Amino acid sequence: MNITIFVYDGFTALDAIGPYEVLSRLPGATTTFVGPSAGRVRTDNGILGVFADGALADVEQCDVLVVPGGPASGAMGEEAGIAEALRRLDAGSKVTASVCTGSLILGAAGLLKGRRSTTHWAFLDALRGFGAEPVAERVVVDGKYYAAAGVSAGIDMALQLTADLVGRPVAEAIQLGIEYDPQPPFDAGSPDKAAPETVAMLRARFAAR
Repeated sequence: MNITIFVYDGFTALDAIGPYEVLSRLPGATTTFVGPSAGRVRTDNGILGVFADGALADVEQCDVLVVPGGPASGAMGEEAGIAEALRRLDAGSKVTASVCTGSLILGAAGLLKGRRSTTHWAFLDALRGFGAEPVAERVVVDGKYYAAAGVSAGIDMALQLTADLVGRPVAEAIQLGIEYDPQPPFDAGSPDKAAPETVAMLRARFAAR
C-alpha cells in the first residue's frame, strides 16, 4: 500500500506525524512525505523541519493520500498546481484523508462538494464555502473520504482507517504498540467542554492568524 503525506511550509506537525505513526505501521505499507517541491519544509512554528522526498506533482499514484492542515492551509488551497495534483491523485486513490484544516485544502480543490466532512472546530463554517456539509465530529467518513477534526484527531482517524483497510485486530495492535491511551489531565478538549473565556481567546487568536 502506497501512502502519500503532503507537507508544506506552515503545516501543523501533529496533523501529519500523528497519522504517519499509525499508517506507516500498516503491513507492507510504503509511506512517503512529499511537498510542493522536494526538500525541507518547516512546521507552523518554524521550529521543526520535515524533509519532503519529492514533489506532489511528481507522484504518479497513491493508495492513500493524507493532507494535513495548519495556518498555511489557506495559501495551499489557492495554489492552482497543488489543487490540480490533488485532484489527479484523488482520482486514483482508495482513500483521500485530511486532518484539521487540511480539509479546506481538499475543499478548495473541489473534492468535498456534497460530502460530509470536518475540520478544526474554529473553522467548521469555512467548509460550507466549498460545498461540503460540516459535521462536528472527531472523525467523519464519507465514502473514501476520511476527515479528522483538529490536530490530535488525526491519530483517531488513522486508526479508524486502518481498521477499515486491514481489520480491527491490526488497528488495535498498532494502537497498543504506540500506547495511544489518552487520559488528559483536563476535560477541555472541545469548545463544548472548555471554559467560555478559553474558547473566546482561541477564536480571537485563530482569527488574527
